[in-house]
Amino acid sequence: MSLNHVRPWRNIYRRKSRQIMVGDVPIGGDAPIAVQTMTNTLTTDVAATMAQVQAAAEAGADIVRVSVPDEASSKALKEIVRESPVPIVADIHFHYRRGIEAAEAGAACLRINPGNIGDEKRVKEVIKAARDHSCSIRIGVNAGSLEKHLLEKYGEPCPEAMVESGLEHIRILQDNDFHEFKISVKASDVFLSAAAYQGIAEATDAPIHLGITEAGGLVSGTIKSAIGLGNLLWMGIGDTIRVSLSADPVEEVKVGYEILKSLGLRHRGVNIISCPSCARQGFDVIKTVEALEQRLEHIKTPMSLSIIGCVVNGPGEALMTDVGFTGGGAGSGMVYLAGKASHKMSNDQMVDHIVEEVEKKAAELDAAAEAAE
Repeated sequence: MSLNHVRPWRNIYRRKSRQIMVGDVPIGGDAPIAVQTMTNTLTTDVAATMAQVQAAAEAGADIVRVSVPDEASSKALKEIVRESPVPIVADIHFHYRRGIEAAEAGAACLRINPGNIGDEKRVKEVIKAARDHSCSIRIGVNAGSLEKHLLEKYGEPCPEAMVESGLEHIRILQDNDFHEFKISVKASDVFLSAAAYQGIAEATDAPIHLGITEAGGLVSGTIKSAIGLGNLLWMGIGDTIRVSLSADPVEEVKVGYEILKSLGLRHRGVNIISCPSCARQGFDVIKTVEALEQRLEHIKTPMSLSIIGCVVNGPGEALMTDVGFTGGGAGSGMVYLAGKASHKMSNDQMVDHIVEEVEKKAAELDAAAEAAE
């Protein structure tokens, strides 16, 4: 349920960027902010890598990146690209030949790092391969691998050095009449990343890929990413994101969507609004929400569900959600549909009943969307 038409303070005005294509996914312009992740399997293990790609795609990933560290991985990439349900980005470091091989293998995009890809002559060969095979490029600046001359100039990784690195590489691409590129300026430090991204956003109209690199484990990395990416997205910066976690790639996709959903920038699946619970709760809120999160993972339709333990905030939250349940007393609570009190339901049957109501509402919304097309 969108309130943007009556709540202007909820609006985010996105930075104007030009649009490129990564396979069949538009990046930049007025396209939805794309969610990416990266496999962590050996690329040469095609079965394991494809299992992760497929799981990430089912979780909602628009694009998946795969590391290509050696020639054997380049050969495996061709099969991965052929089987993948989403565009594949080839992650290239150190050896420019891997970039050429990845383009020939059908990668939708090449991620190259200015700090370790080699001299301008080698970059030109990668550009030619990308152009010949209709492949886009991501300039991936990283604070941990800046070029030697920039570290000598600035003394340490800093926003100015990262922006200068990115602009130097943009110049090479543009001098070779190549414009199908996006850029990232990542660091593990939130402040450094945010400042670098603000600088590059002012200096170019290229689409921007957001990320806080090496953010950490599931909990700490989620928090760090939510702060860093959330603030940049709130400022309107960012056309595609990747949440870097030491966790299953599916978790990266989930967190990415939750960040975008919290800002109203993407809508996918059920947005559960729930209380932390207290002594007033009429049912076990925490266990109920855990069960519902698992049982509603299959719902892709954007919709909202409120699960509140008591009548202090329950009715008010339910007014703004598609389906709601508010705890009452005597072992039952009130079910709300489209913001209105509908009927009572016993606590021991509520989970099954709520799943049924959500599935029914999702089907209605899907049917209405199809009719409107």
